[in-house]
Amino acid sequence: MFGLNNIKVIELAGLAPVPFCGMLLSDFGAQVTVIDRPQPISNNNDNDDNDNNDNNDKPISDLHTINRNKKFIYLDLKNNEENKQSFLELIKNSDILLDPFRPGVLERLNFDPIKLLTLNPKLIIARLSGYGQTGPLALTAGHDLNYLAISGILSLFRRNNDRPFFPINLLADFAGGGLLCAFGILVALFEREKTGKGKIIDCSMTEGVSYLASFIYHAQYMLPSMVLGGTVGSNMLDGGDGKFIAVGAIESQFYENFLKGIGLFEIYERGELAHQMDTTEWINLYDKFSKIIESKTRDEWVNIFENLEACVTPVLELNEVSNFKQHKFRNSFTNFANSKILMPSPAPKLININENQIKSKL
Repeated sequence: MFGLNNIKVIELAGLAPVPFCGMLLSDFGAQVTVIDRPQPISNNNDNDDNDNNDNNDKPISDLHTINRNKKFIYLDLKNNEENKQSFLELIKNSDILLDPFRPGVLERLNFDPIKLLTLNPKLIIARLSGYGQTGPLALTAGHDLNYLAISGILSLFRRNNDRPFFPINLLADFAGGGLLCAFGILVALFEREKTGKGKIIDCSMTEGVSYLASFIYHAQYMLPSMVLGGTVGSNMLDGGDGKFIAVGAIESQFYENFLKGIGLFEIYERGELAHQMDTTEWINLYDKFSKIIESKTRDEWVNIFENLEACVTPVLELNEVSNFKQHKFRNSFTNFANSKILMPSPAPKLININENQIKSKL
């Protein structure tokens, strides 16, 4: 007998953090049903809706490790009205909906979360995304690397006089993302026992990893030599000012935009630059990219990529993080107990829906 027995979860098929969150719930007794597309997910522009959309030509159901004990249903939620109605019938009798998409995708599918709450007022809708549901970066593509970069934590993964290194996609995707999302769901379930009402959970992987590192943010003020030992100086590229950008341009469309930003796309189109997947040329490509990136400062590159979706973000230092536009918009950092020290706000954000919002969707 597990604590989540009889809890029914609908998991919309995604990659990495949401299936992990569903696995946690399933391992502790929840009945998890995954809604997957009728055809396998492939690496193309149609999948840009899904954060953490790494190269994968297999259906989500083939990711056995994190899909254990789950039931799979295949529905076309974009084009098939009968399938859409089947989904809504499932929602009426479910406790939790896991949303892996970028902000706005559920709404475009005509499954606005507030509308779903009119069908099932006890529903808990967990929306897990890279930058959260609001703010200037909300609709921007990204990967674990990018979320770490703007959290300030990536800047600490380095040796003396060396550039930061990427510590695999564990911290943002799985710890700050899937694990904290599951925690938020448990809090919402506990609250529902008292109120009888569901809610929306806005789970930002960026804010999640910041929250995990609360002690580190505090230590920069109290124990700076421990946290900031060493000086600022592979996918971290060094700007000409000794600061860094993080490049997560894994998918081909983002890689091409990256090349446009650094001025190499035309020679790439002509076949005069090695192909992205030619691993024998990666060292040479890295050297070429590094020399170009070193010609400008980090912030100059940030401005260049402002309107180019290439999964390029600044690697922020801890003392820069709280002033970053996305964090300021979402109040991601807070002064607790009248302290002058800014600390990560609790994550994820649990959002109550009032009666007027529900009535407006009726």
